[in-house]
Amino acid sequence: MSHDIHGTRCAALVGAHGSGKTTLFESLLHAAGMTDRRGTVKDRTTVGDASPEARARGISTEMTLANCRFMDEDWTLIDCPGSVELLTDTRSAMSIADIVVVVADPFPERAVAVSPLLRFLDDRRIPHVIFINRLDVPEAHVRATFHALQALSDRPLALREIPLRDASGQVTGMVDLVSERAWRWNPHKPSDLIPLPEAVKADESVERSGLLEALADFDDRIMEQVLDDMTPAPQEIYASLARDLEQDLVVPVFFGAAEFENGVRRLWKALRHDCPAPAVTAARLGLSDGTGPMAQVIKTFQSGQAGRAAFARVWRGEVKDGLTLGHDRVGSVSSALGRKFTPKGHAGPGEIVVLGRMSTVKAGEVLTEGAAQASDWPEPPAPLAAIAIRAEHPADEAKLSTALSRLFDEDPALSTHWAADTGETHLRGQGDIHLQIALSRLKAEAGLSVKTAKPTVSYRETISKSATFHSRHKKQSGGHGEFADIHVEIAPRGRGEGFQFSDKITGGVVPKQYIPAVQKGVETALDRGPLGFPVVDVGVVLTDGSYHTVDSSDFAFQKAGAKAMQEAMPTCGPVLLEPVMEVIISVPSDFTPRAQRIVTARRGQLLGFDTKTGWKGWDEVSALIPEGELDGLITELRSQTLGVGFYTAGFDHLELLAGREADQVIAARAEALKG
Repeated sequence: MSHDIHGTRCAALVGAHGSGKTTLFESLLHAAGMTDRRGTVKDRTTVGDASPEARARGISTEMTLANCRFMDEDWTLIDCPGSVELLTDTRSAMSIADIVVVVADPFPERAVAVSPLLRFLDDRRIPHVIFINRLDVPEAHVRATFHALQALSDRPLALREIPLRDASGQVTGMVDLVSERAWRWNPHKPSDLIPLPEAVKADESVERSGLLEALADFDDRIMEQVLDDMTPAPQEIYASLARDLEQDLVVPVFFGAAEFENGVRRLWKALRHDCPAPAVTAARLGLSDGTGPMAQVIKTFQSGQAGRAAFARVWRGEVKDGLTLGHDRVGSVSSALGRKFTPKGHAGPGEIVVLGRMSTVKAGEVLTEGAAQASDWPEPPAPLAAIAIRAEHPADEAKLSTALSRLFDEDPALSTHWAADTGETHLRGQGDIHLQIALSRLKAEAGLSVKTAKPTVSYRETISKSATFHSRHKKQSGGHGEFADIHVEIAPRGRGEGFQFSDKITGGVVPKQYIPAVQKGVETALDRGPLGFPVVDVGVVLTDGSYHTVDSSDFAFQKAGAKAMQEAMPTCGPVLLEPVMEVIISVPSDFTPRAQRIVTARRGQLLGFDTKTGWKGWDEVSALIPEGELDGLITELRSQTLGVGFYTAGFDHLELLAGREADQVIAARAEALKG
């Protein structure tokens, strides 16, 4: 590929938590001369993971940008969160990157941890390479990991190098399969070029043939040479690799040990040679037409007293201070190195910069002068965990609402839900870590202390027996009194049939104008049954009654209707109903039995399982699980699936709950109502 590339290129680093992604980010920056010494995750001295939440938890909690130069070319590196609970930033970064580096552990059994990332990249045809990290670990296995990754990727993987090992089996260097040259690693220093060892020549020849066969599927000339037992020139192979990578046809695979900077410069040079130009990415995103400045918002955030700011990538023209982009006047244009922003005044094609005082923009929007339009931006994932929240001080409720709105602007994977039947506000997200980070930010950024609790399950109750009841409401206190007299029949209905009210009044014993008032009173009483929960699936028939020409009123008949239900329902065999959810669990096929055991341990009913459409090596397990058993499900599921399992859930039906579980729920409700 030509090095005459106009603009700044971008590489996003992604990977599972613990794969060493942030360490690779630091090593790439150090190799580019951007830092005097390489920061370490252990010492909390990294450019990445610099936010208070990240430092406190020892994980990446948000994307970290670093503008840098390598071999006289401009780059932006993005270190992305590895936790599955924080994938919104990761997906955003991958969407606008020219190339994505997927950092993988060197163990085949952990390859599945990057499966969701590979799925996203394949779906959107984003060029990507794989870097198998931590080759300093004795148990590291490049080939086995390569094959495990291939089983999860829709694209053919192309091994770019093979390891050199010493007598103990420790990886000490690598052989490039294109140039057929060997290098010996020097920790924290450039590698030494050495003669190709005789002991690896046979393996090198086999693996090089595999690389050429992978390229031959997309390159007729290389195919002809392979069939004719000819050896393509290295420059021809490099060019073919770059073309195929640009079109997301193949996935080159490298390896190293970022902790010791082994393989890092080799990766840098491969990125420099093979990474597509910004104009190619803009065309892939459908943003290459038109004239004038254009930028795309990647993420918005609060920047202290400077207000709302945005990370944005410039696709066209020049963006500068004072320019109106979308509906905002750009307050400033700054470069980023972690949390350090340096004003620069302007930015050109490909650059990712911080735009200050952007009060109206949203992530994904494409901004031109005076206009903003939506783009094909990743949808936020469905919520998987929730906590009930309220401001510690009632006077702060309005302030809490405003602070939450700001959080949702920055992180669309967060949301709230108002549970009308329990009066609770639920903060929803991707898991416990995600929610705890949100609460920490409310405290740090808005000064808000929030009380939390487990969300109350939406239990219901119904009746199991019929009854007839006579209710009279009579009150005399001077002047007009209150009088209403009714007879009702109360009966259970089928599950899911809801409430039904009718009347059999003849002869005007209850005037027609008062019948709706009786129904209203009955419905009011159904808001809380004798067990303390809303009542469902009940039929009520008004059969008889009487009235007084002076003292009867809508209010009196409403009171009589409510009294009839409140006094009759305890005699109708009240029973507790629990909501049952239809749950679809998605897991790698190797973990399907574990998912099934999780379901049965939570009083769930397995409905079956099948392959997950479009997900290579994954299954979907269908089940019915009580809502009360979903608490902590995502945490357990992830712990049993290397962090990648997930589920969707929706209400299916109400089901009778009896025995000890019902007694505990009823007792807890009674205690709550006392409070």
